[in-house]
Amino acid sequence: MLFKNVSIMGMSHLDAPNVVTSEFLESKLSIVLERLNLRKNIIEGLTGIKSRRFWDQGVMPSEVATLAGVRALENARLDKSQLGVIVNTSVSKDYIEPSVAAMVHGNLKLEPECLNFDIGNACLAFLNAIQVIGNMIDLGQIKYGLIVNGESSKFITENTIETLIKTSCDEQTFKSNFATLTLGSGAAAMVLAHSDLAPDGHKVVGCVSLSDTENSNLCLGQVDKMTTNAAKLLVSGIELVKRTHEKAIKELNWGEKQINEYILHQVSENHTKKVTQALNVSLEKVYTIYPEFGNIGPAAIPIALSKSNEAGRISKGDRVALMGIGSGINCSMMEILW
Repeated sequence: MLFKNVSIMGMSHLDAPNVVTSEFLESKLSIVLERLNLRKNIIEGLTGIKSRRFWDQGVMPSEVATLAGVRALENARLDKSQLGVIVNTSVSKDYIEPSVAAMVHGNLKLEPECLNFDIGNACLAFLNAIQVIGNMIDLGQIKYGLIVNGESSKFITENTIETLIKTSCDEQTFKSNFATLTLGSGAAAMVLAHSDLAPDGHKVVGCVSLSDTENSNLCLGQVDKMTTNAAKLLVSGIELVKRTHEKAIKELNWGEKQINEYILHQVSENHTKKVTQALNVSLEKVYTIYPEFGNIGPAAIPIALSKSNEAGRISKGDRVALMGIGSGINCSMMEILW
């Protein structure tokens, strides 16, 4: 999928205010860890995640997605009346319906003609939204689009801890629920525009995707719990990464291009290392956020991109690769010309 006239015009991210350490979560699970004879510092030791963030009690995904959207519009210096579509990509939702996009649309008081809908595809949804809005721009249907995302991991994490304590879980049950303890909270937004209208924007070059849906049952999430076959998911995911990268080399010509910065969906230290090894990429080209923020789902890629840009790691003319693996299993790789 190649784009002709699509650029990132503005973006933003929000860090949830409450830092929750892995040590703190383990203190809540001490009775379980002692009974199963599991080592101390197991969360950080296995994942490299020292902390994650929670929103204040009662804060809803639509609230933080709205604030991220406001900041992205300010960053783009775009009047909200010009938006043709708003897409939300959050796994976290206020309600089953209406869509979070509809609620953010109302919060922002957008024009009635501005389309609004959610896209759900686990941790890949934000990249999917760039694809969808990018196609709408290239087809001449709209000139500007806004993507928002608000993730909240407080409820599912606290509920999982409570369940593990009450059910006197065995080691296998603990393992299948372990990935939930890595989840973090955050928000992000991005404004896309026709390149002619964003002369200082960052051009979206193209995207490739592959799926391995025979393994769609390896990570199963509900509002209150998530069970994961982490070992098999890692192996299957890395194999899909390799095949998707081969596709990117062929269709995006990555074999002859110098990629300056890799923005990865980050699950853990081991996952990040395995991905970079599979791609033969130096970790120095990856801006890591998992140690302090954990796995923020589909918000992870735009948050890492925004933070990398703020840190001055990306310069005009650089080629930036956005890469993600989502439950399903799906993998996407996208190129941005800064």
